[in-house]
Amino acid sequence: MVEIVDAKFVTSAPNIAMAPDSEEQNEVVFMARSNVGKSSLLNALTNHKGLAKVSSTPGKTRLINYFDVTFIDRDSALKSYAKFVDLPGFGYAKVAKSIKYDWEKNLTDYISQREQIKLFIHLVDCRHPDLEIDKSVSDFLVGNSRENQYILQIFTKIDKLNQKEQNALRKEFPHAIMVSSSKKKGLAKAIKIIYDILHENTNED
Repeated sequence: MVEIVDAKFVTSAPNIAMAPDSEEQNEVVFMARSNVGKSSLLNALTNHKGLAKVSSTPGKTRLINYFDVTFIDRDSALKSYAKFVDLPGFGYAKVAKSIKYDWEKNLTDYISQREQIKLFIHLVDCRHPDLEIDKSVSDFLVGNSRENQYILQIFTKIDKLNQKEQNALRKEFPHAIMVSSSKKKGLAKAIKIIYDILHENTNED
């Protein structure tokens, strides 16, 4: 079993030029449109209620926030380390011609140029799985990620759907990860997948 046993805020940066120096490729980037529950998920995954600030004003955060995270594999007692990176939400914008109009340029630069990123986690509200803005984000990630980077889509707020709706969503997205921060559902699976990607253990599924 893999768990996150420690997490702490490191720094904030407005752009890639101000991002912390690192020679490791161990950054896990969390990205979502506003009000999808990104901060709540970060807090739930790390079991740290105050780690990421949950704002009452969606889209308020404009900085890239970095957190040091410690994993432990309970089977081997081996600890490992990564950085969780909280990107600003990409707003309530309606269908966009380009993701660059929804995100500030410094964020698109960060996503396309930051070599330390190992995993992009794109969070989607399970009640709105087919929004054009999320399709644009997915296309942008596929078009800009490197061969040694991974993309993972996680559906949030799964507790808001009844069983029939959950089954329909799983049928439409058979490889998706589905979580509920408030009900603690799917968190252990998400942590294990993140850990496996960081350690290149990606052949079991």
